[in-house]
Amino acid sequence: MDPLAETLAAIAPLEARAVAEARERQDRLTKPRGALGVLEDVSVQLAGLAGSCPPPLPAPAAVAVFAADHGVHAQRVTLWPQEVTAQMVRNFLAGGAAVNAFAAQAGAEVVVVDVGVAVDIEPAPRLLSRKVRRGTADITHEPAMGREEARRAMVAGIEVARDLVQDGSHCLLTGDMGIANTTASAALIAAFTGRDPGEVTGRGTGADEATHARKVDAVRRALALHRVDPADPIGVVAAVGGLEHAALAGFILSAAALRVPVLLDGVIAGASALVVGSLAPAALDACVAGHRSTEPGHSVALGHLGLRPLVDLELRLGEGTGALLALPILQAAVRALRDVATFDSAGVTNKN
Repeated sequence: MDPLAETLAAIAPLEARAVAEARERQDRLTKPRGALGVLEDVSVQLAGLAGSCPPPLPAPAAVAVFAADHGVHAQRVTLWPQEVTAQMVRNFLAGGAAVNAFAAQAGAEVVVVDVGVAVDIEPAPRLLSRKVRRGTADITHEPAMGREEARRAMVAGIEVARDLVQDGSHCLLTGDMGIANTTASAALIAAFTGRDPGEVTGRGTGADEATHARKVDAVRRALALHRVDPADPIGVVAAVGGLEHAALAGFILSAAALRVPVLLDGVIAGASALVVGSLAPAALDACVAGHRSTEPGHSVALGHLGLRPLVDLELRLGEGTGALLALPILQAAVRALRDVATFDSAGVTNKN
């Protein structure tokens, strides 16, 4: 069977019995009902995903940083040169980036996936070579990639998630690297939500006024050229997305099929999750939004998906940094459900 079709067929909603058991247990823990707020909802979600109450602790965890370049860079939508994508990939592999520092703090593994960097990256430990093509085409003139290339990138993400879970990861985190990828993200978010490009296109890595204006114009021209149909999510990502968006969509779908929670990072992950939501809405049951980016499109994407971020620290770095900062919170939610005593077991009087 085709890996994408097989993955989609394996995705199912949360298990109702485990959800009910988790909710009932939350109400018996030695605390006022609802006192842990969002953490209670997250623990119930993870119980339903695992089909057991309490669910397994989401550890060990792994963040996959999908890296790719973007042809829309030619429209001067960023102040950063394109070669920074490859340079940052090498920095990740050397352990010198923020994602590495935060992963060390959280006890998570980092793998880097070359799904479309414009140049070849030298082989290195923790580098997975899954290159579909050397960056996308300029979306203001032609589709970013072919439909089959989008599918291949999705399958790459599916395989990366599968392998990480087989190697023992109980939680997957999204990461990304690609100069100009917030432009493609804005195009995807506008396409799936129907919002105007001016509302969802942010400044990315610190664009000035002129650069930001070119960025909004590039998104507007790309959408006008391709006239994408949000009911055809693979067609949308092939037309205006990035190779890392397609791979991240596959990564999320695979996690859902394997009943493993996936912590989403920022606007790149949010745009990718919109692809997932259109392909398989039940896959969003595996998703937890790690944080809220300052990129305006991220809040739009989260609202459209019905996801509530665990932290809001005005981050806009990407790489998986926001998801990593949220990982201990996700783990705490499960520990509370699992380890906090009930009123009966602790001999504590409940309210009448």
